[in-house]
Amino acid sequence: MQTRLLRVVGWSLAAMLGVLGVAIFLLVLTLAKDAALPTRNKYGLVFDAGSTHTALYIYRWPTDKENGTGIVSQVEACTVSGPGISSYADNPAGAGASLKPCLDKAMKIIPAEQQRETPAYLGATAGMRLLREQNSTKAEQVLAEVAKAIGEYPVDFRGARILMGNEEGSFGWITVNYLLEMLIKCSFTGKWIHPPAEDVVGALDLGGASTQITFLPGTTIDDSSMRVVLRLYGTNYSIYTHSYLCYGQNQALKMLMASLYQGSPSPQQISHPCYPKGYRENITTADLYNSPCVRAPSTPSPAQVLTVTGTGDPAACTTAIQKLFNFSCGVNRTCGFNGVYQPPVRGQFFAFSGLYHNFHFLNLTGGQSLTLVNATIGQFCTSSWEKVQKEFPTMDRTHLRDACAASSYTLALLLQGYKFNHMTWLNIHFVPQVANVDMGWTLGYMLNLTNMIPSETPQRVIGLQRSNWIAATVLLAVMLILIFCLLTVICCQKNSSGYESL
Repeated sequence: MQTRLLRVVGWSLAAMLGVLGVAIFLLVLTLAKDAALPTRNKYGLVFDAGSTHTALYIYRWPTDKENGTGIVSQVEACTVSGPGISSYADNPAGAGASLKPCLDKAMKIIPAEQQRETPAYLGATAGMRLLREQNSTKAEQVLAEVAKAIGEYPVDFRGARILMGNEEGSFGWITVNYLLEMLIKCSFTGKWIHPPAEDVVGALDLGGASTQITFLPGTTIDDSSMRVVLRLYGTNYSIYTHSYLCYGQNQALKMLMASLYQGSPSPQQISHPCYPKGYRENITTADLYNSPCVRAPSTPSPAQVLTVTGTGDPAACTTAIQKLFNFSCGVNRTCGFNGVYQPPVRGQFFAFSGLYHNFHFLNLTGGQSLTLVNATIGQFCTSSWEKVQKEFPTMDRTHLRDACAASSYTLALLLQGYKFNHMTWLNIHFVPQVANVDMGWTLGYMLNLTNMIPSETPQRVIGLQRSNWIAATVLLAVMLILIFCLLTVICCQKNSSGYESL
């Protein structure tokens, strides 16, 4: 009797397992089919019209996860040949024409049926800010020509404009924290998780004509002109940001050359301590004063040829660079440089653009100590022109000439300018990319203008088939329990048969 009952129970459990197995198979098949369906992507184009060059960034993201984080990928970064668009002040049409090869490349990447719905932007930074100061009419003509060129392509062009310095800093900060998922994260269960606001990282950027520092300070920001309040995913961030116009690398080195000339005992000679020993070149006084960042003397001398000679003197180089800054602060006031208010730096920072490239050249982007960084730059700056040419035979001549000046300027900017020290130095991470996306303001700019970062937390994770996966998990758990029960019945049945035989 007991054996017969165990058999009935066993057959019942086996039947239930069969039904459950078929249900799980069908559910997994459905999920696999959904996963196999091609995801429709959206694309976005952003031109970064910098002072020295222009680049077109092509972004892509799945439409079913539009409000998620870390889901935007960089498909392509196309560098426009030639100088930055501000260099086309006397030939505005040339600025527009220069963009076309990269636009042609973008049209080959984006499917034809999606091109007209692809948002396209052009943001111009410090180079155009300087041109606008010099000649606003020429700046408007250049913007009109680049807008005309982009408008000839089948994209949803949403304008060309000059970014303000605090926008450049803020959008760079958004880019970094978005890609690091410091603003919001999606858990395995599909819930949104807010990392602590104080965990967000700061952003340090060095371009050709300006430099930006942006971070969340640990204190109240006293100067409202440098405070930007962002509401992202339901959290308010009151960040400090400031952009120093004329303190980008190219403009700073122009100011350095003019300063050395003005302090030279010879009217036709410039001894340059940041250039390699033995380097020589001729420039004109017109080259010295061709930027609004460099103050020309009130009584300019007639154009003349000047001979620049490198002396390879790191101590004199550092001293000359530090003269470009005013490091004094007012009473009871913390500042960066030139009297600009800045709270003390706090937390981790990601440094990119010129800051990364200048140190990467000397292999100093791997978290080296400040002592080692100082020693490496000092040793390189004593090198002769002949030696550095042999060590770096393929490097561009101008970049090689400026390498000591650029790395020394970067160090002075971070230490004396932004007030990092031996304690906080290791909080700076020098990176060109995060998650295979170039660092800079462009991604943050596009995310903001396409409303891909909502001000409030999304109600649910769009596109995640949670209910189906939960159902599959529950069914699988029930199936495992039934298997255990069936095995128990089989064991009992065997034991019962053995007892009866005895």
